[in-house]
Amino acid sequence: MKAAPHGEDLCQGLEAQWPPGVPEALQEHRLRLTADSSGYHVYNLEPTHLKPGEILMAAQMTNAHRRFLQVLMSNGITEGSEARKLHQHCCETDKVYYAHDKLDDFISTINSHLQPLFMQIRKGISEDDGRAHYAVVNLAETEVTKMASDYTEIELELFRKTMDLIILSENGFASSTDILNLADQLKTKKMKKKEAEQVLKVFVEDKWLSEKNGDYTLHTRCIIEMEQYILSNYQDVARKCNICRSLAIQSQVCESCGIGMHLLCVRKYFRGQTEPRCPKCNEFWSCDTPVFFTGVNRMGSNGTDLPQSSTLGSR
Repeated sequence: MKAAPHGEDLCQGLEAQWPPGVPEALQEHRLRLTADSSGYHVYNLEPTHLKPGEILMAAQMTNAHRRFLQVLMSNGITEGSEARKLHQHCCETDKVYYAHDKLDDFISTINSHLQPLFMQIRKGISEDDGRAHYAVVNLAETEVTKMASDYTEIELELFRKTMDLIILSENGFASSTDILNLADQLKTKKMKKKEAEQVLKVFVEDKWLSEKNGDYTLHTRCIIEMEQYILSNYQDVARKCNICRSLAIQSQVCESCGIGMHLLCVRKYFRGQTEPRCPKCNEFWSCDTPVFFTGVNRMGSNGTDLPQSSTLGSR
């Protein structure tokens, strides 16, 4: 979906309507959500069912909150530094109190109003560089179901099979060769390899997959939005990182107790240790510690070294 410019109010001039299936009781909340070809739109509602003297328990949604939410939904995923800039811009534009360290509180206010709509802004960490990202997650349906409105059945089947390869791999990656070999094995309909290449390109552009030197892994957006789906459908292999407690795709696994750790978390946890030991069972950590560049140009915005090779280590 095309990103909305920061500060653009998509609500102006649009008719406010509840999406199909939303209970009428939700009309007493101060939030209205619609979607059309230009993106998602958030409207303010005055409470219609409050008795005299009653107050809304949740903090009030302001135009700044609605503007912030609109841009997040339009972007699909927003990197942490951009989210902080957006927070400041929205507050200053709509003359709402701003404090640089109150982004989490600002998002909590939005989430309190999204809850009745079974939606939530979630924070996730990139497995490549450790940077924070924010995305709006629909809690009422699996994200593969959500994707159904954007892709054909055959494209979704290719995505599911690509996800299988990535999650079941030892390092959290699937080669383009292995993925393209699936093109003529799809149950829905066989797909030519050139067609499959174009579909993979779209998945990368839409930030469901990331591509590096011909290998594919799940994009940070995909991990944030599909975490529960992956944990539920890949219970035998999917695991949360023992350090940061988020879903680990590019990871290493303890050969003794089976816990997993992100490559970045492995590097940070074992830094300076000559004999690394598992944080859970205290057995020797047999996997090689991932190697990272230390040059200034390879540093993340939060001071995290970018990985030299995303395929180092194994799950």
